[in-house]
Amino acid sequence: MIENDLLLRTIRKEKVERPPIWLMRQAGRILPEYRAIRSSLSGFVELVQTPKLAAEVTVQPVDILGVDAAIIFSDILVIPECMGLEYELIEKKGPYFPKTIQSEADIEALDAGQLAAERLDYVFDALTETKKLLAGRVPLIGFSGAPWTLLAYMIEGQGSKTFSKAKAFLYKHPIAAHKLLEKLTETIIAYLKLKVASGADVLQVFDSWAGMLNKELYDTFCLPYLKQIVDSIDEIPVIVFAKGAYFSHKELTQLGSDVMGLDWTISAEAFRKQYGYDQVIQGNLDPCVLYSAPSEIEMKTTKMINDFGGHHICNLGHGVYPDTPLEGVKTFIKTVKNHTYHQS
Repeated sequence: MIENDLLLRTIRKEKVERPPIWLMRQAGRILPEYRAIRSSLSGFVELVQTPKLAAEVTVQPVDILGVDAAIIFSDILVIPECMGLEYELIEKKGPYFPKTIQSEADIEALDAGQLAAERLDYVFDALTETKKLLAGRVPLIGFSGAPWTLLAYMIEGQGSKTFSKAKAFLYKHPIAAHKLLEKLTETIIAYLKLKVASGADVLQVFDSWAGMLNKELYDTFCLPYLKQIVDSIDEIPVIVFAKGAYFSHKELTQLGSDVMGLDWTISAEAFRKQYGYDQVIQGNLDPCVLYSAPSEIEMKTTKMINDFGGHHICNLGHGVYPDTPLEGVKTFIKTVKNHTYHQS
């Protein structure tokens, strides 16, 4: 039994008193309590791989900010790692893969599926620890990167403004690209199912670099694998968030996910009108609004909620930026929690 089940009731499209709120990257650098733990460790990866500490920082936003859900503290790149491609997280630079995927032989050498996913026991232990700390207060969200986003890092070797190497791989080696995407999808499904077994109440799939592609590439190399993931998870609700994929919004609405995440580049009102979509949507305040004055944050947040017209999980249109003022975050959350739906 979950005490605050507002998120779950919203996903089930039940009548709720207000929209629930949680934030992508809510556990992290915006909180001094997180920075205190992080500073005592060798780096980000050590924190991810230490279940008790990962659980502690997962629960911090629930205790400190009062959000309506926790999201497990982890990283999308644990999937390539368990498949045999190790990564590092370099301070102020981001993820880095010492070895990248360059050929079909490299893809063949990767492990996949249950065998690979089971190596991530520290993630599943963190979920179990987190459930104990939460003690039924709010739901716990588990997540994974989407196949294309993970492929992009595995080929590029690091973050990029263009991901031109990864995109070129799709054009030059489409058969090999599909083989890698198939292996990733198989591993992601096994990983998410193990998260369900470890106590996750909701799952989110992040396609963070969806906007790097065009419609033809996205429909060919992304949607079939997202569909496979959504169809494979029937135990708990699934949220799909494909950042920047405005060109495939119609197809994304047809995936069958329980919730669709929107970035800030389209209003919920326009989205619902264009696609006749009456399912639950998550999002989509521009993260930079949180740098504004409190009155501006309140106004923009209230307008966003009204535009969604219900069936809405409040969130940002992307993760919280590291230097976001904590007071801005608190104002956003407070405004949502003070909002009351006018019940008909």
